Amino acid sequence: MTRTAGEPVGPQVDVAADGARIAANVARVVQGKDDVVRLSLVVLLAEGHLLVEDVPGVGKTTLAKALAASIDASVRRIQFTPDLLPSDVTGVAVYDQETRAFEFKPGAVFANIVVADEINRASPKTQSALLECMEERQVTIDGVSYELARPFLVMATQNPLEMEGTYPLPEAQRDRFTARVSMGYPGRDAELAMLDDRATTDPLAGLAPVADAASVRALVAAVGRLHVSEGVRRYVVDLVEATRRSPHLRLGASPRAGLQLLRAARASAALAGRDLVLPDDVKDLAVPVLAHRLLLGADAAVGRRTPEQVVAELLATTPVPRGR
Repeated sequence: MTRTAGEPVGPQVDVAADGARIAANVARVVQGKDDVVRLSLVVLLAEGHLLVEDVPGVGKTTLAKALAASIDASVRRIQFTPDLLPSDVTGVAVYDQETRAFEFKPGAVFANIVVADEINRASPKTQSALLECMEERQVTIDGVSYELARPFLVMATQNPLEMEGTYPLPEAQRDRFTARVSMGYPGRDAELAMLDDRATTDPLAGLAPVADAASVRALVAAVGRLHVSEGVRRYVVDLVEATRRSPHLRLGASPRAGLQLLRAARASAALAGRDLVLPDDVKDLAVPVLAHRLLLGADAAVGRRTPEQVVAELLATTPVPRGR
């Protein structure tokens, strides 16, 4: 459903106010990272999945847990290890001798928010168990499909690939993550505050939910009704096509990337209190949404270019539509 500009975001739903309340709650634990918190909220409202990548100890898992604790919904945490099996993630059919029938035992993925901790420490076979879940919101076991609850968000953390004991995520897996973000080290003031606040207590223990699954579903529906002009839609397609033509890349962005970029732009506009998407919403999200999907060509890799730099260059050369 497409709205025209000027219509309210949704009946009795204030995306900006509700989003600000969730973000403020998460920021009580994840201090000094407002941009990271906002991006995680954008991904949630875009019905996407978030990949948090950085070195150990900077708060990746804390961010995932804080967002999960801020929403009164079902939450499951999966610690990915080399010996984790696909059935541990999705579930398994077990034979019941009393009923003489197979009974499905749901895996850890059956929750509203799934925290996949250190996802790249598991084998590619186990990582691939999430492919159907993330794209189709269902699990198929022995030919029977089981729907997952809505909202459904996978927040995965991973360590840099050069660290020992990690496996690269398959291209199909990376493409299913709406955005990737790096936490980075906290600022000096935030780190000093952390030393004071967390010396004897865990701030997550006192974090109360400020929303529930039903309210998040209403926010997602409201975001989906935001108006997107033809110019903005063409701008998204132009950016995606530019990655496919870039001489610095051997793999550009997929059509799924364009869809998720537009959904994220809708969520960003709604959180800003607007009822239509602007080109700036697309530009602000292009790097976190597109960069992790791209594969550098040989010359770019030798020249130590990064996918983020390539996307920034494409943003600078792709014409921005005027007006609304």
